[in-house]
Amino acid sequence: MPQAVQGVIAPAKGAAVELTTIVVPDPGPGEAVVQVQACGVCHTDLHYREGGIGEDFPYLLGHEAAGVVEAVGDGVTEVVPGDFVILNWRAVCGQCRACRRGRPWYCFDTLNAAQPMTLEDGTQLSAALGIGAFAEKTLVHAGQCTKVDPAAPATAAGLLGCGVMAGLGAAVNTGGLSRGDSIAVIGCGGVGAAAIAGAHLAGAAKVIAVDIDARKLETARSLGATHTIDASSSDVVKEIKAATGGFGADVVVDAVGRPETYKQAFYARDLAGTVVLVGVPTPEMTLELPLQHVFGKGGSLKSSWYGDCLPSRDFPLLIDLYLQGRLPLDEFVSETIGIGDVEAAFDKMHSGDVLRSVVVL
Repeated sequence: MPQAVQGVIAPAKGAAVELTTIVVPDPGPGEAVVQVQACGVCHTDLHYREGGIGEDFPYLLGHEAAGVVEAVGDGVTEVVPGDFVILNWRAVCGQCRACRRGRPWYCFDTLNAAQPMTLEDGTQLSAALGIGAFAEKTLVHAGQCTKVDPAAPATAAGLLGCGVMAGLGAAVNTGGLSRGDSIAVIGCGGVGAAAIAGAHLAGAAKVIAVDIDARKLETARSLGATHTIDASSSDVVKEIKAATGGFGADVVVDAVGRPETYKQAFYARDLAGTVVLVGVPTPEMTLELPLQHVFGKGGSLKSSWYGDCLPSRDFPLLIDLYLQGRLPLDEFVSETIGIGDVEAAFDKMHSGDVLRSVVVL
C-alpha cells in the first residue's frame, strides 16, 4: 500500500522550499523503498530550486543520502530489506555504449524508478537526480542502492552519495593522481575539500588549497593540504608555480566552475599536466583560450562527472577506509538539522558557514 510521508519540495522556480506530505508507492519490478536516515544539503539541491537544472517543478529535493532498505519489488536481487545503503545517481544500465566498452562509470543511460512519487492530490514529483531523499522514505531503482558496512553512521556515509565522491573522484579517478604527484585544488567548499582529502589519501606529495575564505583554507589544512593560497590577495598561478619548483602542479582541480578559475587551473599546471573541471558552470558562461597555448601546454583537459565513480566499486571501499580512520568523513559534517530546516541550510551555504548541513531523519 502506498505510504504518506513528509518530504521537502521545491514548488516553483525560486520559491522557498516546503515541507509537505508526499506519497511513496509500493516498489514495482526493479525498485526499492528506502527509509532515509540522513541526507546532506548539496548545492545541486539549490540549483534545482532556482531552476538551474530543469523546469519540471515541483521537485522532491535531496540526493546525498543513506538509509535502510524497507521493501523491494520483483526481480531485485542486489539488496534485501534491512540492508544499509548509500543512494547513488549512477545505477548503471549495463547495455549502453559506455557500459559495453567496459566503462560503466560513464554510463549514458542510468536507471531510476519507473513510478513517480506524488503529492496527496496526485501531482507528480520530479525526484532530484532520480532520488528525492529529503523525505522520510523514497522510491528508487534498486541499482541506486549501494550496500555498505552498517557500522558507518548515516550522516557520514550519505556524503559519498554526491559531494565527497565528486571531489575525491575528481582528484583520484579523473585526475589520475598517484603517489608523489602534486595537485592544486581551486575552491575549497565541500567538493574541493573532498578533492584535498582524496589527494592526501592517494599520497600526493604536495596538496595546494586555493580559496578566498580563510575558514575554508584552515579546513583544507586539517584534511591534508600542505600549502594554502588566499586567492583574494595572491596571484594564484604564480603561487602554485612557486610551491612546485616553478613548474606548476601535475593536476589542478577547478571546483568552482567559472571562466576565471578555469584559466587559473589551465595556466597553473605543469607541462603535460591535467586540468579537471568538477565545479558546475552556468549556461551563459563561455571560455576563450589561445589555441596555441592549448597545444603548447599538452596534457589533458577533463571534466569530472560524479568523480567518474562506480558506486558498487567505490562506496564500499571508501566506507572501509573511513572505518579504518583513513578518510575523515565526519569532518565534512558542519551540523545536523531537521527535515524542516533545509531552507535555512541554503542560507548558510550561501554565506560559506558550512561544508555540509546534514538532515537527520
